[in-house]
Amino acid sequence: VQLQASGGGLVQAGGSLRLSCAASGSVLSINTMGWYRQAPGKQREFVAVISSGGYMNYADSVKGRFTISRDNAKNTVSLQMNSLKPEDTAVYYCNAVGIGLNLRTFGSWGQGTLVTVSS
Repeated sequence: VQLQASGGGLVQAGGSLRLSCAASGSVLSINTMGWYRQAPGKQREFVAVISSGGYMNYADSVKGRFTISRDNAKNTVSLQMNSLKPEDTAVYYCNAVGIGLNLRTFGSWGQGTLVTVSS
């Protein structure tokens, strides 16, 4: 299963960006789709996740500013990021966990998309 992320870029503090990620390949079902990020010199950290049933969870640092959504029919997940701060600068990775057509569980990562927030 492959994930293709898009939507990163450069934005001023207080601005907005929308990230998107599409899963393709031999997918039977996707349980969770989410976003993680890795800032320079730091470890990758959790940002947000959404289940197939619509349950969402967010990191405390982004609650109230970021909104995750997904389209189960299209196997896509999006992250609407508002009120961006310089500390949101990072490479953002999408993630999907599910079951493939071979009936085996998969966990896949996208290639990452860079978000830069200037002060």
